[in-house]
Amino acid sequence: MPFADLGLSDQLLRAVTDSGYDIPTPIQKGAIPPVLMGKDLIGIAQTGTGKTASFVLPMIDILAEGRTRARMPRSLILEPTRELAAQVAENFEKYGKYHKLSMALLIGGVQMGDQVKALEKGVDVLIATPGRLMDLFGRGKIMLNDCNLLVIDEADRMLDMGFIPDIEEICTKLPKGRQTLLFSATMPPPIKKLADKFLSDPKTVEVARPATANVNIDQRLLITRGDKKRDVLRQILRSDELKNAIIFCNKKVTVRELTTSLKRSGFAVGQIQGDMDQSDRIAEFDRFKKDEINILVASDVAARGLDVKGVSHVVNFDVPWQPDDYVHRIGRTGRAGAKGIAYTLATKEDAEAVSAIEKLTGLKLPRAGGADAEPAAIEQAEAAPAEKKSRSRSRAKPKAENAEPRQQETRPAETAPPARQETRRQPTREDDDGWNGPVPGFLSFSAL
Repeated sequence: MPFADLGLSDQLLRAVTDSGYDIPTPIQKGAIPPVLMGKDLIGIAQTGTGKTASFVLPMIDILAEGRTRARMPRSLILEPTRELAAQVAENFEKYGKYHKLSMALLIGGVQMGDQVKALEKGVDVLIATPGRLMDLFGRGKIMLNDCNLLVIDEADRMLDMGFIPDIEEICTKLPKGRQTLLFSATMPPPIKKLADKFLSDPKTVEVARPATANVNIDQRLLITRGDKKRDVLRQILRSDELKNAIIFCNKKVTVRELTTSLKRSGFAVGQIQGDMDQSDRIAEFDRFKKDEINILVASDVAARGLDVKGVSHVVNFDVPWQPDDYVHRIGRTGRAGAKGIAYTLATKEDAEAVSAIEKLTGLKLPRAGGADAEPAAIEQAEAAPAEKKSRSRSRAKPKAENAEPRQQETRPAETAPPARQETRRQPTREDDDGWNGPVPGFLSFSAL
């Protein structure tokens, strides 16, 4: 099915063609027609499937008719991060170039004055993060009673960042008869409750099982030691198949230190993390998009906000703490039908986090080895709890299962073990701290 069959205007189809697209993705195919019909919508799709265009395109046609009024936006798009908000703004500029629609971007980290001036002129589309929107609303700089189209994007990320109470409050300030679109990669109970409360008879479009990873991404788990992770990373970055890469870390300090280390090794690398000014983050991202650098080290602030065509590799330098973040991180590659490779560097201490990712995605991550890898480490760590239970059960059983109870009852009293031996215990793996050799006999006794 081509875009022309979705009911979009000729001007919009021309802009889509100019952008190099002719066939809609499944989420676009399922979402655009009902949105054009004015229906509420719940869109569930993994990252990198074209969710942004699935609401931007019909919004442009819907807003083509009508006029703006000062401080009263006609539509509102809520995004969890500055990067995602900027990405949506770029989509409006790209697809709306043949329409005369005004747009304002309300995000933190930049001066509020220019944003207020844009609102005073009146805007058709307001793209905002909840914090900055609530700030300006509290100052009386914006009114929402003429906003008849609301988009809540990346709702599950909003939940993770604690924005749901703000979104509920924002919804109460909008017209009751508005059209509401909710998009999310997953649908946890709090998001379902939000949808039930603020959406009216929504159509649900689900193009993939929640929290599944893109099938175009070749996922690989590299098991190594913590002190060897940088060496393994350098091996990956020097591979012939790598064109460019985004490396994700759990902590901002790790982003800074790893960027410095890679620069010393001669790599063209930049960084994006939460302590940087918004202008610096945008500048680094632009350098990456323009191929001035081919490696970008980022914290999870960028996991859902980076949209670059043709990223060949994603590397999880740290296993993410939240399994959902794994799906969104690796979704920076394999976009728009392209192939991608995602490496995750894990130590045996990451066994629980890896297990959570595999449970969420329903995929056993292929283990890969290397010069500094320990291929069996995670499997051993995952098996340890079961082994411990097995040992506990074995100690609870008699040594001879078929021994006759009568023999034990007639045992002479004088042959009873001395009192000291009552504290005898069997050494366990918890005691050996990784020692695999023979256990000395004196360790079998506890001090009296």
